[in-house]
Amino acid sequence: MPEVPPAPEAPQDPAVPSLPEMPPVPEMPPAAAVLPEQPAPRKDRRVLRAVLRWTAAVVVFAVAGSGTAYGIVRMERTDVPGLATASDGRWDYPEIVRPPLPSGSPAPRAESNKAGAHHADLRALVLPAPEGAREDKALRGADGWLPTKDFLAEYALRDERKKFGQQLTDHGLRHIAARGWTTPDGTRTRIYLLQFNSAALVDHLVGEGLTSFNSPGYQVRGAETTVDEDFPKEARVDGVWYSVYAEAKPYGAEQVRQAYLLAGDTLAVILQSRTGAARAVPFHQTVALQGELLA
Repeated sequence: MPEVPPAPEAPQDPAVPSLPEMPPVPEMPPAAAVLPEQPAPRKDRRVLRAVLRWTAAVVVFAVAGSGTAYGIVRMERTDVPGLATASDGRWDYPEIVRPPLPSGSPAPRAESNKAGAHHADLRALVLPAPEGAREDKALRGADGWLPTKDFLAEYALRDERKKFGQQLTDHGLRHIAARGWTTPDGTRTRIYLLQFNSAALVDHLVGEGLTSFNSPGYQVRGAETTVDEDFPKEARVDGVWYSVYAEAKPYGAEQVRQAYLLAGDTLAVILQSRTGAARAVPFHQTVALQGELLA
């Protein structure tokens, strides 16, 4: 077997040449100059939209004489910084003021008011027409009270009018206050406030089929197929129950929107229709403000 030659000795490491001198590293600027200032957290856009669309009414309480007056101040779009843009479709309502309560009478939601009664004049609790609207004087009725038959005329089917009318009688309907108007874009609004002797009677009436989960119990004229509509939580007020509907496509010459509000001893019926399509924003605004007045 041939002899394996010895491994050659490893050469000694040559001297490591020195590296060229590196230029000095510039000093870091202050942190504030490197990282841009973090903007303040933005408000939830859903809440902001609600403030703009539903007017986010601020309630102001003031003692006036022997009763209590409540003022609702509307918020203009320019009140929100950075959003002074074109109108989003809201109507310009006048300042809204609840009428004073008679001396010694509790508010509808007062603990002592077991019947949930509205002691203020019901006619003064109907939402006023927005600026530029033409009022429907026929809905004023005699002395501000509308005959029941005029309210029932809003419903399309004779049998349903008869049944609904009998239910109103059986539940002790006291009177109806109403107001209606037409805006320049052709939207027609009707608001009816039906007052009973107690909140329990109104609850019972609704429970007899006046409204359901996905459609109202009785067909309004011009509304063939109606579906439940999601009414924004931000537009609701405590003490008021809402059932809101919109006519589903395909609809005829006009679209109809409708809402039923329960507030103590009062049932509010709000109807809005317009050729082509009834816009959601002014309808929701109207429902929200009427709810504020009744709360």
